[in-house]
Amino acid sequence: MKKLRVEFVYVLMMLAFGYVALGTNVPFSWKALCITLYGIMIVKTVISLWLENRPAQNTLLWMYILIFLPILGYIFYVYSGQLVHKGELFKRKRSLDRELFEELNKQTRGVAAPGVDQAVMSGLNEHQRSFANYLERVTLTSWNQHSRTKMLRNGNETFEEIKQALQQATDFIHIQYYIFRYDRLGKELIDILTEKVREGVTVRLMYDAVGSFSLSNADLKIMADAGIQLHPFLPIQAGFINQKFNFRNHRKIIIIDGKVGFVGGLNVGIEYLGENDQFGFWCDTHVKLEGDAVQTLHAVFLLDWLYASGEHLFENEHYLQPKPVDGDGLVHVVATGPETRDMSDHYYAMISSATESIWIATPYFVPSPSIQTALRIAARKGIQVRLMVPEKNDGFLTQYATQSYFPELLRAGIEIYSYQKGFLHKKVLIVDGDLASIGTANFDMRSFQLNFEVNLFLTGADSIGELVDHFEEDIKDSCRVRPVEFYKRKATVKFKESFARLFSGVL
Repeated sequence: MKKLRVEFVYVLMMLAFGYVALGTNVPFSWKALCITLYGIMIVKTVISLWLENRPAQNTLLWMYILIFLPILGYIFYVYSGQLVHKGELFKRKRSLDRELFEELNKQTRGVAAPGVDQAVMSGLNEHQRSFANYLERVTLTSWNQHSRTKMLRNGNETFEEIKQALQQATDFIHIQYYIFRYDRLGKELIDILTEKVREGVTVRLMYDAVGSFSLSNADLKIMADAGIQLHPFLPIQAGFINQKFNFRNHRKIIIIDGKVGFVGGLNVGIEYLGENDQFGFWCDTHVKLEGDAVQTLHAVFLLDWLYASGEHLFENEHYLQPKPVDGDGLVHVVATGPETRDMSDHYYAMISSATESIWIATPYFVPSPSIQTALRIAARKGIQVRLMVPEKNDGFLTQYATQSYFPELLRAGIEIYSYQKGFLHKKVLIVDGDLASIGTANFDMRSFQLNFEVNLFLTGADSIGELVDHFEEDIKDSCRVRPVEFYKRKATVKFKESFARLFSGVL
């Protein structure tokens, strides 16, 4: 934290030096001194960049920004997430998460439910087993065979299921959302939560400070007065001081009595029900989770709650007591964030394991170079690669940055589908029809490097067939992007694509 505050002090010093040098009539010697000190700080930052051994093009880009964009360049450097490369941001959270997950694994080893029988693992085919072994080795969590998943399609089905589950709560309800709006849907959920508090149920609600910026003080007071325990994740004011403003918690988690969990792409707001004229129909996927994997998902919430509130809930043993059910396959809960930045690797490992097909549905497609290469190679090997994205996105940069990758993908023979019915927001990856990922992480650099995310990885689960069916149905509402037609797009569109791609690192 001390080093982070030094960076913030540097920003203030640079602003002061710039003001003295350009906005005052002090003697030339004072202006020269300010310019010299500014130069020393820039040189120090550039040397720090060299020592990090980033890719040469990235190092040169940031050098140019720092040198040729005085003051603003350094501010952008500090607040765009670059300091995460130094290992300082979220250092404390990273070490604490590892410690608590390791302790959780020790506690559950003696319980019959967690873990996967070797007979079950040996029953997987080669590519399933290879990916399963990879995920076990590189994450702090484990596969669970005593869990069950149910795919929930779109907002109406999802929130009806959520409301029913909330109404059945008897002990506690833990909720975490990136966006939580106090609109009609939000009020309906708060009314249920308020009633549960009256019944003696403990309710904790955590929201991202930027994603839920629309929540007013009056809204928060209503919830707090109802007895709901509230905490924002990474408050905006503190974010400017510790350089964490650009890092957001994109997770959507509900845990009810430790028995039922929900996770997926849907936030809380009427637009997710398709009731917003700007977006129209909202195509999304959520998951209802039961069994011992719920405890792993709950641990993700508890760690975020500890970071946001300082309240250590792991001492309540019943919060993480496994509640196994008859499983329908293997489930692995994986949380990633700026302190780990592994989701890109997990997607790459899945894609590389494919032998027949790779199907991707995502609202934002700004892939890492490794994923881009893996998809092209897979297509050229004869593997069917399908990418589904929305026809119209919710932002200029995300819209055209996604399109900027189409030419190289089309040349490799990858099928691209543009969803026409409304806004496609689901985050689904299906490999060979028997291995799948679903959760909160998009295929973009923000999800890979800047956001806290959580996904479920499934293999051998009956619900994968539901994901396959939903994908095929959504293709019927999509238009395939044909190379000949796409290459005829206007020069102005190409310019927008190239411009938007410059911001790929923070999209």
